[in-house]
Amino acid sequence: MLAISFIFVGRTKEEYFTKAQDEYIKRLRSFCVSRIIELPERKLPDKPSAAQTDAALLIEAGEIMKNVPTGAFLIPMCVEGRQKSSENLANLLLELPSGGISKICFVIGGSFGLHDTVKNAGNLRLSLSEMTLPHSLARVVLLEQVYRAFSIISGSKYHK
Repeated sequence: MLAISFIFVGRTKEEYFTKAQDEYIKRLRSFCVSRIIELPERKLPDKPSAAQTDAALLIEAGEIMKNVPTGAFLIPMCVEGRQKSSENLANLLLELPSGGISKICFVIGGSFGLHDTVKNAGNLRLSLSEMTLPHSLARVVLLEQVYRAFSIISGSKYHK
């Protein structure tokens, strides 16, 4: 069975976002083994310098890469990533196991994004939107879209 990890930097503070995340992880159990890994976001001053931001992102990158499952198809979520329709994401989730890939790992960084080392290690850079989303909402949107992709694959009525 396909295993999907979601690595999220930072904590979701709002209970309604946490409940939504939990609901989609529960729904995904019908289609794959899935888990959320939350990593701490580095504390930065209110107006950090570029060097401070880069240093914090580099430390986060090290923690992220330690938690990426061995052999996983890595998908960093970032603004410069490609956008995909729900149907195209479904096709990707169908094609990867056909090609021998049994693990997928999506990564959403903290409020300052992801370090280039994570982006460069990725197999596919993906973007949810050109619009800026709060990170807690982006997590829920990503989880919902992965669930929707599996619903498309299975032919359920969830995706109309």
